[in-house]
Amino acid sequence: MSEIHHFNNIYEINDLNGHKTLHPLVSVIDFSKAPPRPWDGSKKVKVKYGVYTVFLKEIKCGELKYGRNYYDYQEGTLVFLAPGQMLEIDYTVPNYQPKGYSLIFHPDLIKGTPLGKHIQDYSFFSYDVNEALHLSEKEKRIVLDCFAKIQYEMEQPVDKHSKMLIASNIELFLNYCIRFYDRQFITRDTAHKGTLENFDQLLNNYFSSEKPVTKGVPSVSYFADELHLSANYFGDLIKKEAGISAQEYIQSKMIDVAKERIFDLDKSISEVAYDLGFKYPQHFTRLFKKKVGMSPLEYRSLN
Repeated sequence: MSEIHHFNNIYEINDLNGHKTLHPLVSVIDFSKAPPRPWDGSKKVKVKYGVYTVFLKEIKCGELKYGRNYYDYQEGTLVFLAPGQMLEIDYTVPNYQPKGYSLIFHPDLIKGTPLGKHIQDYSFFSYDVNEALHLSEKEKRIVLDCFAKIQYEMEQPVDKHSKMLIASNIELFLNYCIRFYDRQFITRDTAHKGTLENFDQLLNNYFSSEKPVTKGVPSVSYFADELHLSANYFGDLIKKEAGISAQEYIQSKMIDVAKERIFDLDKSISEVAYDLGFKYPQHFTRLFKKKVGMSPLEYRSLN
């Protein structure tokens, strides 16, 4: 049975790692200064965080399981966790000495700041399957430089600028991570080669089967599950390859299928809508008019 540990604040995480708390809402931890983990090398530990957590791991301590699957995890990677998410660690190294760094910050730190208003835009905090961010040496130096700037601000006497400067440096770090992920989509293309083609084939199979009638209009998460990716990571991959969101891609395919089926005069527009998975025909009509510029009935009459 796995042990479950809950860390809801900065103090608890700092105490575990023998790290002095300089600020109650943010910390940068150097794991090389933390005490060795006393586990015997065959232990599974589940950890649930109440804070935003970013790990820069430099030594492999075991397998990381996040969501339902194991991370595509190597030395020199960044792993992102949002508050409330669970990380399962399968320790394979007895009494290992952790190495690397971690940035942790409480949600309260960024409330009222520009970062707090769009933290949800950093979708990699929700990559719950397989994809950590793999860094080059140059990228790792940039990450450590960002961490050093945050550490510097924590060491200064608190004044009216402290919160904004710390939040701004965290935002700078996260914006670099967006750039690094964009690079990873290109350099790690082999790992996901053909994702768009596979997505397209799955869409074709879906609409040529009875699934629309039994399961309804397909969702992004359905196809992400089929391809063993998290919905957010899958969405970012499709946006990168196709130039539109995965949801828009599904809708485009649905409209293409609808255009063909509308010419079957033996079926009413409502029947076409039901066959495509719509529970309410008016929802189909609304989408079709938005995408095509005319209603399904007008399209049928015009052609």
